[in-house]
Amino acid sequence: MYPKIIKLILAILTISYSIFQFYSNNIGNGIALIFLASMFIFLYFKNEIILIIFLKLRKQDFIGTEKWLKKIKNPESSLTKKQIGYYNYLWGIVSSQTNLTSAEKYFKKAISIGLSMNHDLAMAKLSLAGILIQKRRKREATMLLNEAKKLDKQKMLSDQIKMMQKQMKRI
Repeated sequence: MYPKIIKLILAILTISYSIFQFYSNNIGNGIALIFLASMFIFLYFKNEIILIIFLKLRKQDFIGTEKWLKKIKNPESSLTKKQIGYYNYLWGIVSSQTNLTSAEKYFKKAISIGLSMNHDLAMAKLSLAGILIQKRRKREATMLLNEAKKLDKQKMLSDQIKMMQKQMKRI
């Protein structure tokens, strides 16, 4: 909701007031203010709306997810680079339910920007490969599946990757 610069300013002000509280021998207030400042710093790196969107997506509420995604008006100014990647990743998931062309665009943008976790990047590549399989673009889908397999270190997506490879053999 708040621009990232405001979050940083609030964190700096809270930390400086916390230092003043320590100096005034109000240790309890200083500790509480440090926790408050850490919340502002946490929300700088993890946008509060994106956290809500992931909770909605976990409940398979695609309508609610889309509603919250639309609340982010200008992602380039209000989000960090990785958050913009997740923003596009989430739009790709939501739009894959209705429009594969726009989902492909969002997944490609999320992959090019990058995601924080390898598992999320593997999932984005796997989803994009599924879209490309449906569009009968086998060569690109094969490359993405191989990249997703390399990124999936814990083998959480191995069943989905095998299923997509079987689907590609039918093309």
